[in-house]
Amino acid sequence: MNQNPEENGWEDEEYLGPSKSSRKREAHSLQKLGERLTELRPDELDQLPLPERLREAIDEAKKLKQRGALHRQRQYIGKLMRDVELEPLEAAMASLTDRHNAHARLRK
Repeated sequence: MNQNPEENGWEDEEYLGPSKSSRKREAHSLQKLGERLTELRPDELDQLPLPERLREAIDEAKKLKQRGALHRQRQYIGKLMRDVELEPLEAAMASLTDRHNAHARLRK
């Protein structure tokens, strides 16, 4: 099957944005990042550039014990993460990880 838009007569169709699959992959990656955030200690979270609503959602997720409620909260965190600039957050998390790894090596 030929996917060339010009040969299939698609050249006049406008781009409708990312596919549903790519949007779902993006949502899952944001949710995974949110899960990593819920595993951090409060003093580590204080070092990250997090909006107040996201920080509150992370703190709430730490309190939850029921699997279904925790799953919904993680999805909510993923939704909030859509509005967060990821580069500074990922850089700050990488810095925390580097410091943690360096500290662990010194303790050996």
